[in-house]
Amino acid sequence: MYDLAIMWDWLAFAVRWLHVITGIAWIGASFYFIALDLGLRKAADLPEGAYGEEWEVHGGGFYHTTKYLVAPERLPEHLTWHKWQAYSTWLSGAALLAIVYWAGAELFLIDPAKADLATWQAIAISAAFIAVGWIGYDLLCKSPLKSRPTAVMLVLFAGIVAASWALNQIFTGRAALLHLGAMTATIMTANVFFVIMPNQRIVVKDLQEGRVPDARYGAIAKLRSTHNNYLTLPVLFLMLSNHYPLAFGTQYAWIIACLVFLTGVTIRHYFNTLHATGQGPAWTWGATAVLFVIMAWLSTASSWDGDYEALDARQLSEKETRYVAAAGFEEVESIVLGRCSMCHAREPNWDGIRWAPKGVHLETRVDIAGAARQIYLQSGVSHAMPPANLTGITEAERRQIVAWFNAATRNGLAALTD
Repeated sequence: MYDLAIMWDWLAFAVRWLHVITGIAWIGASFYFIALDLGLRKAADLPEGAYGEEWEVHGGGFYHTTKYLVAPERLPEHLTWHKWQAYSTWLSGAALLAIVYWAGAELFLIDPAKADLATWQAIAISAAFIAVGWIGYDLLCKSPLKSRPTAVMLVLFAGIVAASWALNQIFTGRAALLHLGAMTATIMTANVFFVIMPNQRIVVKDLQEGRVPDARYGAIAKLRSTHNNYLTLPVLFLMLSNHYPLAFGTQYAWIIACLVFLTGVTIRHYFNTLHATGQGPAWTWGATAVLFVIMAWLSTASSWDGDYEALDARQLSEKETRYVAAAGFEEVESIVLGRCSMCHAREPNWDGIRWAPKGVHLETRVDIAGAARQIYLQSGVSHAMPPANLTGITEAERRQIVAWFNAATRNGLAALTD
């Protein structure tokens, strides 16, 4: 039965794979249509009601695309709707969030030094942040500022700054950046589901019933689509940040996250201008480089100034207690401290490593108990850790880790909840 933990990890891998695939499809479609819109050209022989056209060559053939700003006179029999890429990306991302951060809340989500939350409380706050982000953004877009796009973007950025700071006061640095990305991705998906697609359906229904569509519905959808275009790159950074402790393992992680949004704007502005005019503004590369250097500098701030003894003395949770009390814990604790903690420390002492890989700390019994399933998977049933077995962990020691984990989980029966 011990393979329940292994299958849970494979489930996370499969959902992550799906999330990456659907994300590529969504982002690729988004970037393509933005480039297409900006590259449209006028022509003397355009059909009535057409805004512009684009000729492209790809895959051994030529494509001729014509855009109608409102709608054509006649609706074609075959109409492709670009929506499932967004929905599939969000659904797979939500599933991955639940599998990794909700099911693994004690390791990846909760930071007792910031907020000693129960698992259900952490999950509730996690879901609330994501939902409130969309509600606040939608109200902003419907407010009196809606006719002033620049003002909307400035207020939105202020909200992102506030959310980034608040998330870093509650969750682990890794979870804080991931949740900021999830909140932004939810805004993007909700734009498609609640605004862009309904407005498109109104236009289609008007055509089907012989009415002239109202141009304002298309304009509203286009504005939300433009917002999505500028939010895409920051979301990608935040989703990848969990692999890079330099991004989240510092007290200034919330500022780094905010600067990422500005970087996304400068990069997209360059390419949007390039598609529209044939030449992108050179200053955007200088601004992007400066922002990146600032982020790198902020990442060198100390990530730990706490009391190790106080951390180790905090009350163990029920799950942690089970691992500490299980047969073989003392031996495993010695193995982990001797083979793993030099890198997985709040202040690593292995040359070339400034922050613990993926922010996982293995210095105290609380750390070890909290990361039990990861230790079991990475160093027990697999040889993933230590990398290239640099610290010389033996096969006998790996078997001790497996035996301890099985004893603590009653041969894996509790593994899915850890």
